[in-house]
Amino acid sequence: MEIASKYSPADTEGKWYSYWMEQEFFKSVPDEREPYTMVIPPPNVTGVLHMGHMLNNTIQDILVRRARMQGKNACWVPGTDHASIATEAKVVNKLQQEGISKYSLSRDEFLKHAWDWTDKHGGIILEQLKKLGASCDWDRTCFTMDEVRSEGVIKVFVDLYKKGYIYRGIRMVNWDPAAKTALSDEEVIYREVQSKLYYIRYQVEGEENEYVTIATTRPETILGDTAVCVNPNDERFKHLVGKKVLVPLVNRAIPVLEDEYVDVEFGTGCLKITPAHDINDYEIGMRHNLESIDVLNDDGTLSEAAGLYVGEDRFEVREKIAADLEKAGNMVKIEDYTNKVGYSERTDAAIEPKLSTQWFLKMSELAKPALNAVMEDEVRFHPPKFKNLYRHWMENVKDWCISRQLWWGHRIPVYYLEDGSFVVAETDEEALQLARDKSGNANLTMDDLKQDEDVLDTWASSWLWPISVFDGFNPDNNEIDYYYPTNDLVTAPEIIFFWVARMIMAGYEYRGIYPFRNVYFTGIVRDKQRRKMSKSLGNSPEPLELIKKYGADGVRMGMLMCSPAGNDILFDESLTEQGRNFANKIWNAFRLVKNWEVAAGAEQPESSIIAVEWFQNKLMESIGKINDHFDKYRISDALMEVYHLFWGEFSSWYLELIKPGYQQPIDEKTYEATLKFFDDLVRLLHPFMPFITEEIWHHLAERKDGESIMVSLQPEAEKFDETLLQQFEYVKEAIGGIRNLRKEKNLSPREALKVVVLTGKDGYFSQLDPVFKKMANLESIETTEEKLTGAVSFLVKSSEYFIPLEGLIDTEEEVAKLEEELKRMQGFLNGVSKKLSNEKFVANAPEKVVEMEKKKLADAEAKIQVLTESIKNLKG
Repeated sequence: MEIASKYSPADTEGKWYSYWMEQEFFKSVPDEREPYTMVIPPPNVTGVLHMGHMLNNTIQDILVRRARMQGKNACWVPGTDHASIATEAKVVNKLQQEGISKYSLSRDEFLKHAWDWTDKHGGIILEQLKKLGASCDWDRTCFTMDEVRSEGVIKVFVDLYKKGYIYRGIRMVNWDPAAKTALSDEEVIYREVQSKLYYIRYQVEGEENEYVTIATTRPETILGDTAVCVNPNDERFKHLVGKKVLVPLVNRAIPVLEDEYVDVEFGTGCLKITPAHDINDYEIGMRHNLESIDVLNDDGTLSEAAGLYVGEDRFEVREKIAADLEKAGNMVKIEDYTNKVGYSERTDAAIEPKLSTQWFLKMSELAKPALNAVMEDEVRFHPPKFKNLYRHWMENVKDWCISRQLWWGHRIPVYYLEDGSFVVAETDEEALQLARDKSGNANLTMDDLKQDEDVLDTWASSWLWPISVFDGFNPDNNEIDYYYPTNDLVTAPEIIFFWVARMIMAGYEYRGIYPFRNVYFTGIVRDKQRRKMSKSLGNSPEPLELIKKYGADGVRMGMLMCSPAGNDILFDESLTEQGRNFANKIWNAFRLVKNWEVAAGAEQPESSIIAVEWFQNKLMESIGKINDHFDKYRISDALMEVYHLFWGEFSSWYLELIKPGYQQPIDEKTYEATLKFFDDLVRLLHPFMPFITEEIWHHLAERKDGESIMVSLQPEAEKFDETLLQQFEYVKEAIGGIRNLRKEKNLSPREALKVVVLTGKDGYFSQLDPVFKKMANLESIETTEEKLTGAVSFLVKSSEYFIPLEGLIDTEEEVAKLEEELKRMQGFLNGVSKKLSNEKFVANAPEKVVEMEKKKLADAEAKIQVLTESIKNLKG
């Protein structure tokens, strides 16, 4: 195979991905090997690849590829989520653009449009993941509404209902007027907004000039008021308790009550109670048996019950009612007010608290084993800081509103009889039989039953994902016994409650064990200004454009270079450029080695013998560190270890040390060792940079069709010689000292120098002289027992290195230059000393500032000592 002069991701990536697919390297079937299993956090069926997906799936692929190279049976299951609210919103919008209203269609007609949308858009993101190199078992691709997953969802609903966990009730829910559905608390995003606080007076019934004033941000809801409440400890309003006041504009009489919930400091100390439209008011209403008047329709317009403004939008009414209250003399004042308002995560509509009949899942019992699992590290969080957040939520868990007033989703398997009673069943046939048994009417048909119109919350399918992807609710399928529990889950902390906690609950309820052993939390991808990346801000690059520009390997590496677990990622496109540059560095190093001429039977230079021994030990040390990083889920640290090993140790030191002279051949032993090191390095790099490593691996040796680096084994850690590695670091420091002196004294790198070493207990090891000589271009190395005159020097640990400069530089000129520098440093030292001798400064300055000055003092003293010695040596 000819080696191209430049590495081209465009020519490489498609070729190798097709090869991997053809050879079925991603495919997994149960066998005798240890399984390694991951399930993809299913992206929305309507989704396209964004930077968060790039990060998440890069990390997943790294873990899967590494497990595969450890000899495990790696299985990464891909799939998508039907995302009921998000998908329905897109389909509704598409229909509106075509002049079609959802409500002009039957349910079946609408669902046909939804399935058409899904068939068209549903696989886009999965195809995009292939460009990133994702090594999923694509034959196992699942969809939360495919037949197998749907059957599992319905089975679980019926089972939980039979166990008494699922119930139907009227509760205050978060209502999305745009989607016309209930939302869970986790689907509401609270934002601080600039509002108005309206002070409105209510006339005391029977008292012409007596009023109470309330403060509200939502004047349109006064039409649903059923009481005014005061705190029992508030003496200002004792005389009003038991009386009635008139709701402005409609003049409906409502009682004045006492309740300790009322905050005497907020507003006026009087609280209007609207049980149908505020959760706290609802609870007060329950305590005092108040009527609930729902003044809002499902779409956010005012209902018949409001009596006024019927059919008009809630926000338009807010403006109108304020003006009408002003005219009627009921508006006292309006103030600017900052408060938090809840918005629907999917439609961005301001949510309304609303009384609604919904289906709920009791959570307290299900939560107990899931809480213990994380607190006792049966399920390990990386980083563990998220355990406290998880515990807080699980200890305060609320019942889950699992019904949604949508058409796209898993329809609730509840069937109503004409008398209002119902049966719960997995199939129509089972429902009909249960209905006949319940009613005693054997002649009932399906026409006599009406299935619940609602669908289940999206998360009611995805919480079963680690089980359902292996058809785990099918008693005839034992594949799940091999793959479950899975090993690792990679996800974002913002869905710790939506998804992670619920999957753990489902795992213990239906498999008796956790669904995954480890949870790796990614951070939020932000720009350099710490803004969350989004298309609306225009600060998010297009992932596929990045891949096209920098190659998938470059992008993967760029993402990982800035992504410690659980912390926000400050992404900068320069990181992907750095990733591409690293790929080019690997390629150029490979071309350098492969282009060397090899001399069979040639003697191996002593410097090369040492280099091979040193790098073998360095490699083993690094493999141990990489393994430790992976064990602790420090994936970015693992990448940086491989990066520094290749760029710093292998390219900058090892290859330079063994490189033959110009147009000279390399000996066979060193060459073979180098190819072996290259093979080890690309195997270590493969999980991070799969494409370039596959390309190089096939160039390294003649490979048969069907072979791949991705199914070769990772290099294993072995014992290494710490002493040799430490001694080599001292030599590197000494070489650096020589190179610095050449630069300072303007000495040519080609001019061989003499070095004399005053040896201490460390910092010099004569057995490594061949390395020192070659890398520093030394004519000779001698040792001495006393300091050398007429030379410059530097220290490595306790050994002092002297370079005689006679004949190389103008000694008088050099002494003058050093004396000038000495004078400058002494002036600097005096300034720092004065500052530190100032008791006022030391007493009042921050501790860090004082410490910094002390360090400056010590550095200046050390520098003065070196300059003094150098001047003395040069003067002789």
